[in-house]
Amino acid sequence: MASVIDTRDLTKKYKQSTALDNVNLSIEEDSIYGLLGRNGAGKTTLMSILTAQNFATSGDVEIFGEHPYENSRVLNRMCFVRESQKYPEDSNAQHALASARLFFPRWDQPLAEDLIDDFRLPLKTPIKKLSRGQQSAIGVIIGLASRAEITFFDEPYLGFDAVARQTFYDRLISDYAECPRTIILSSHLIDEVADLIENVIVIDRGRIIMDESTDEARNRAVNIAGDAEQVQRLVAGREVVHRETLGRVTSATVLGRLSETDRAFIAEADLDLTPVSLQQLIVRTTQGADESQHADTDIRSLQS
Repeated sequence: MASVIDTRDLTKKYKQSTALDNVNLSIEEDSIYGLLGRNGAGKTTLMSILTAQNFATSGDVEIFGEHPYENSRVLNRMCFVRESQKYPEDSNAQHALASARLFFPRWDQPLAEDLIDDFRLPLKTPIKKLSRGQQSAIGVIIGLASRAEITFFDEPYLGFDAVARQTFYDRLISDYAECPRTIILSSHLIDEVADLIENVIVIDRGRIIMDESTDEARNRAVNIAGDAEQVQRLVAGREVVHRETLGRVTSATVLGRLSETDRAFIAEADLDLTPVSLQQLIVRTTQGADESQHADTDIRSLQS
């Protein structure tokens, strides 16, 4: 498949921090990506730069093979639904949707009307008087009805209850099936979106630490628990992203596939083997990065 977004050594620095650190990505057309990571990891900064709402310190961005900045040929083919979108004072949902209809050339008005009913969105109430969930519904409706070739959703469900979130997920999947495009979904609710996304991008401290298909990510790790000595024998030399020990029992999350010899050892040693969910994998991986950094800091302190 052809790529629609390419970045090379993309870096964003502020006075005291680095928000993005040499990010290299290639995002393909007609696929749903999960952009995942902790608060402050760099997700929103990355999306802002890709949509030309922020500027990189260094590196290159190409969208549809062109630079996006002040480029209408690119910008009206993208839609960015931000976590806290700002609207003009005293505007209402009807105004916001009418403006979006003028901007996006592939706008689907019947879909927008269906979504207004689905989310029970009042159209004439000033946006500033709407609930947080109703404000989020405006963004979700614009993001879906725009049918933009690239659509970014940055935590789109804030204020949604469980029913509204499921409505969003159902509508996203059904409309994607009818009108495929590239969708990049940033979310903290990893378990909820795990079945929606086809590809996983994990960013931590401004760096990409995972970029692969969801199926590949799910097969990256397993959790092994049991007698501490036996677990240690099995995981020796492997990449362990998390470990907990209580008395003589150890639980370890390890990356990499297990061989038939490994599985025979697990059975003989009476160890428990369980799969690791996508959310557990990402939590453990980012925790492991923290633990590694703390260990490096401790070593530097001892050497100084």
